[in-house]
Amino acid sequence: MKKIFFFLCLLSSTIFVAQTSARKLFENANLLYKEGKFEEAIKLYKQIEAKDSVSSTLYYNLGNSYYKLNNVANTIYNYEKALLLNPLNSDAANNLEFAKRMTIDNIEELPKTFLQRLEINYLQKLSYNEWALLAVVFSFLAAILFLLFYFSTISNKKRVYFLTSIVSFFLLIFSIFITYHQYQKAKNTKYAIVFSPKISVNNAPTSNSDEVFELHEGTKVQVLDALDDWKKIKLADGKIGWISTVSIKMLTD
Repeated sequence: MKKIFFFLCLLSSTIFVAQTSARKLFENANLLYKEGKFEEAIKLYKQIEAKDSVSSTLYYNLGNSYYKLNNVANTIYNYEKALLLNPLNSDAANNLEFAKRMTIDNIEELPKTFLQRLEINYLQKLSYNEWALLAVVFSFLAAILFLLFYFSTISNKKRVYFLTSIVSFFLLIFSIFITYHQYQKAKNTKYAIVFSPKISVNNAPTSNSDEVFELHEGTKVQVLDALDDWKKIKLADGKIGWISTVSIKMLTD
């Protein structure tokens, strides 16, 4: 028992020290950013990332630093990473729109259906982890309301508890469905940012295949498949081709 207690104390102290170290690095990096020392600030932000102390704010600040250095690919990459961790980060979303104006490729997105617009504008505002948390909240709420209904002796209150418990149950089912849908989409849909200043996209995963179009740094692509040192990509306008793996950087592992 003493060994377990000692281990827990050691673990908690280690976590505390790591968090304190990351917080100190973050504060120092912010000071360097305010002083206009953007490259030095980036080095400290990257040290925090290496410690796995990542957050939406960290990637947002990295994006801002790269933006000041006119580094298009890294700017967009880090704003996108910030939004992956927190889709409600409005500052990152706004700055991303400004950063996209720095790119050369002008890609018009295909028209969205009503359901696609509904998903983008509302359902994707929360990550699947946040939807899962909502499911837990609704499950507790439904259970508590049902218990209140079961033990209540006043008819008016029983009716209210019953109706609200039913609503909570349906919200629970809905949030579970959305959690599963968002998780599967996040797992199966992979995106990347082009880092090469200019790269050819071919019609096959070979260097001697025909070029179908060109891309430039900062463009976001969906990764459909991989073969050797090639990735099959799709653009927002529906174009498909094969691109060298070293020319892009994945937004998710």
